[in-house]
Amino acid sequence: MTKDVIALTPRMPDPWAVLAGLLAGGPDKLVGTRGEGAVIQLCDAEGRPLVSVEAPLLVSVEGEAERLLGTTAPPVPYWWTEARATTGVAEAEQLAGTFAARLATLVGGSAWPPDAVGSIAVVKTDGVSVAPEPAADRPAIDVLTDKVAVVIQDRPVVAMTAWLSDAFRAAAEAGLGLQIVSPAGTTLSPAVRDALGGRPSRWIVQDERDGYYDGLTGAVLRWQDGAFDPALSPDATEDDPRTPVAAAYQEVHDTGDRQLGLTFRMVHPADERLVLGGGLETVWRELTGESPAGWGTSEPANLPWSLRRLTDVAHERAPEPTWLVVVGNRARPGIATVRITRTQAGVEEEVTLAFGYGAGEEPPLDALPAAAEALATRHHLQSMLVQLRKARRDVAVPPRFEGPGVPLAFVLGAEEVRAMPGDRARRTPLAEQPLPLGPRTRQALYYPLPGDPSDLSGWQDFERLVRHLKGA
Repeated sequence: MTKDVIALTPRMPDPWAVLAGLLAGGPDKLVGTRGEGAVIQLCDAEGRPLVSVEAPLLVSVEGEAERLLGTTAPPVPYWWTEARATTGVAEAEQLAGTFAARLATLVGGSAWPPDAVGSIAVVKTDGVSVAPEPAADRPAIDVLTDKVAVVIQDRPVVAMTAWLSDAFRAAAEAGLGLQIVSPAGTTLSPAVRDALGGRPSRWIVQDERDGYYDGLTGAVLRWQDGAFDPALSPDATEDDPRTPVAAAYQEVHDTGDRQLGLTFRMVHPADERLVLGGGLETVWRELTGESPAGWGTSEPANLPWSLRRLTDVAHERAPEPTWLVVVGNRARPGIATVRITRTQAGVEEEVTLAFGYGAGEEPPLDALPAAAEALATRHHLQSMLVQLRKARRDVAVPPRFEGPGVPLAFVLGAEEVRAMPGDRARRTPLAEQPLPLGPRTRQALYYPLPGDPSDLSGWQDFERLVRHLKGA
């Protein structure tokens, strides 16, 4: 049974409905709070949490429940209320399910997953207590060692929820890696993949044949010395560890789906009138014909697209950095992560964006130069890399090999072109010369990469170009 239960309701759960849900364990259960009241917890006799309930989130973006849970939600706007049960306590899971069932019964709507929601009667928890784990201080963390924090996620899509974001933050503050464990069949949100970074942080997939493996690399893993680490082959040596690769990871089926990926950085002069998010909106419009559908500081993306509100959030958090997720509509799947940072150079926006296309759909490659020119002339583009890769249309990350992207173009901003000595930026070792973007007095350059999208030769061209631009 899942550890997370979610109520999707057309009306905000009022205090009486929440209280009725919290009484799922009977009137003698202790209730505590965390995060300045943002999280309410049902606790055992020692005050350790059995179930943690996050404050309801108003979702005004269509398609998020379908994307992340595979279920139908009430019409937008609706309320998303999550309850997380403490791992390894069956009664805690029943409590979470009963809480969500009571909420849906009193306020309307539904609860996910359906099989986790049973009777609304009081759950018998006499004598039930939680092991005194240090992880209990963080509801999202299931196991804590001196090396890693482990989070168990039994959801269709492991998303960057507020729970998981809190776990990332706690692990970083403690100098630990974060390891996410999920069952076979689960996919990963690109927002989580981009945040995992390097080892010892991993996405760990449970597998019938190989036990556990890394969902991003395929390496077979074993729990050893307080963390999941690669298993060694019997014939491994110190110089050649020969880590085995899981069979499930190698089961590749080419469906014809592709993703168009763009990674770009903008550096804006620090100004009180600065409006953020405009560069991303411009690219989105050039490539899809419409603006993003919504955004948020976690998943689900709950806010309708608004440059002003996005800018206000980043301004309120400054000088601390701001991380955002941006999503498109169901007709054209797309997701972006944005990191906004205040530096000595100004205000930097780093964007990683991907759009998904099915077997019968063609990515709008002809629109790329216009999108690059708009970024260069209106949004202080520093650089951009465009790639095409064989990957899922829904932009979710599966626990199997998808292969790297093939670079299609590289763009250098006007200030970077101007800073290069002589005409180095305009004369390259590539067969095709760069396309100038913008006015002659302040030109950016668009470098088409002639590599064949069906192989990896584009990376050789890209490496030659970068070495040339660096003067190597």
